[in-house]
Amino acid sequence: MDSQPSCVVVTGFGPFRQHLVNSSWEAVKELSKLGLGNDTVVQLRTLELPVDYREAKRRVTGIWEDHQPQLVVHVGMDTSAKAIILEQSGKNQGYRDADIRGFRPEGGVCLPGGPDMLESGVCMKAVCKHVAVEDVEVLFSRDAGRYVCDYTYYLSLHHGKGCAALIHVPPLSRGLPASLLGRALQVIIQEMLEECGKAGVQSPVRRKLNHGATSQRELTGALLL
Repeated sequence: MDSQPSCVVVTGFGPFRQHLVNSSWEAVKELSKLGLGNDTVVQLRTLELPVDYREAKRRVTGIWEDHQPQLVVHVGMDTSAKAIILEQSGKNQGYRDADIRGFRPEGGVCLPGGPDMLESGVCMKAVCKHVAVEDVEVLFSRDAGRYVCDYTYYLSLHHGKGCAALIHVPPLSRGLPASLLGRALQVIIQEMLEECGKAGVQSPVRRKLNHGATSQRELTGALLL
């Protein structure tokens, strides 16, 4: 049995360009108030990330090292979207747009020598099929846009061995307030956790713990009942 409680980390992004309010962080703040639901035993931790390649990289590394989460869900804002979009994969190359500090990754590459694409262990098509969110459509995508959110996602997929997700939310509007987006995140993340359980997806830390537990059983044999 795992000695550490399960944890889900959900991040949103801060302001960028002309967008002084980022709907992704507003939605995550609403989720923080709601929690993941009474039937969900995992702990919820939330964090705001700056739209800054280098700082996002530092903080993503810290999330995986310090919190050892079961799943990390990054939430970004798609300025042209009218729906919530679940991203299946993160890309390693093509990062040519500058962040809020005017920085661009060298060569437009996230992780030199890494695969061109990393896939989430969560089947986003299945989540889209099973989830129902009132007043907002939920869509599936394989192109997360090659900006800081996609960059962050790729890094998290790398560190978490696929135990990460990226959700794009639309800008806030009268029809899509932060409260609705927060409730939508709660429903979607609950379904993602269900999919993780069905697929047997485990974070690197949980895999290591389970491997250690198996080794201990083999060592002690009949002493463990």
